[in-house]
Amino acid sequence: MQTTSETRGKSRAHLVLATLFVATFAMGSAELLVVGLLDLIADSLGVSLSTTGGALTANALGLAIGGPALTILTTRLDRRTVLISAMSLFVIANLAVVLSGGIGLLIAARFVAGAVQGLFIAAGFVAAMSVASPGRQGRAISVVISGFAVSTAVGVPLGTLLGQALGWRGSFVAVLVLATLALVAVVAIAPSVPGTSGPQGQARYAFAPRVLAVLVLHFLLFAALFAAMTYIVPFLGAVTGVSGSLVGVFLLVYGVATAVGAIGGGRFADSNAAATLIAGSVGVAASLLALYLVGSVAILAAVALFALGLFAMATGPSLQFRVVSLAGPGGALASSLPVSAVNVGIALGSLAGGVAIKGGDASIAIITGLVIAVIAIPVAWATSHLDPPTDHRPIAPSRDSAPPRPPERATEMETS
Repeated sequence: MQTTSETRGKSRAHLVLATLFVATFAMGSAELLVVGLLDLIADSLGVSLSTTGGALTANALGLAIGGPALTILTTRLDRRTVLISAMSLFVIANLAVVLSGGIGLLIAARFVAGAVQGLFIAAGFVAAMSVASPGRQGRAISVVISGFAVSTAVGVPLGTLLGQALGWRGSFVAVLVLATLALVAVVAIAPSVPGTSGPQGQARYAFAPRVLAVLVLHFLLFAALFAAMTYIVPFLGAVTGVSGSLVGVFLLVYGVATAVGAIGGGRFADSNAAATLIAGSVGVAASLLALYLVGSVAILAAVALFALGLFAMATGPSLQFRVVSLAGPGGALASSLPVSAVNVGIALGSLAGGVAIKGGDASIAIITGLVIAVIAIPVAWATSHLDPPTDHRPIAPSRDSAPPRPPERATEMETS
């Protein structure tokens, strides 16, 4: 039977996770909104589409480089302070985007937004795990990740429609309003989590070979995914015979799958993260193979796309959980590294797919993704045999999960 304090603790945990979800939803929407508004921004600022694309690249570079750098500089600070500071700077950066009159300021603001987004993500994972009871850290991580997944499925399409009606600045004003509300919630509810040792003490564990091995798996899985997905529209047009508004339906199917995968993947991370990564790698490869083989049949192509999004994003919580677990006392710094590995994977995967389809056959991009996914399978198997440092296991006494305390003695907050 739960005591009053336990009930309050559980309610607070839910509020913390809800706040983190809203914040990451706003950040994810802002990150990818440029894709749907590229032509509008280019026309408004009087620059080419390729130049405007630098706004997307700047955000990715901010995430990949600025995020870990800022995390290193703030390891000693309380995570509450970091979350509030990062969210405040994110609001300011997006205000600069709205007010920008030239592409230079827009790109600079996007880089800053990406960097503080990376910092927020790292601190957000630590905060989420701090309110989770043993055995539920994976589910807490999945809430943070699902904010980005849902933004892809819902936030970006809605923002694009809003931009078509009100102009691209109107879309970013909406993001700004949501981010400001998230900032107020962060100030009100973010938990206090003490900082850790300085950068040198963290780096020894965060950059250990066992951690780097899982980061390689991050890279491979997302390189495989985006080698195919970057060129999915040409594939649907040439192979599936889908065009116009129907393409949006297929992309919506994929987006919904990523959201479902990210939300549900937390339970598998808590159960057995290492095994989940093996299953997820096999699932991504099988989905890409199915898409290549049956892509000419619209309904089967949609099923394959759904499976691809589901398997790919279901690995997200397990990937993050394994990195933090294997880093031991370097977990605070290590929590910022997966987003860098993912962004490098996205960039090089898209590049590989682009090189592959130069001959004009969009289906070759699917094969390219499949080859990378097949390489990821033995890597996932190998990393499943890695263990956290023996001198410190901050998250769980076993490799992947911690047994919950008996109900009558439990005092930690629970997440659902």
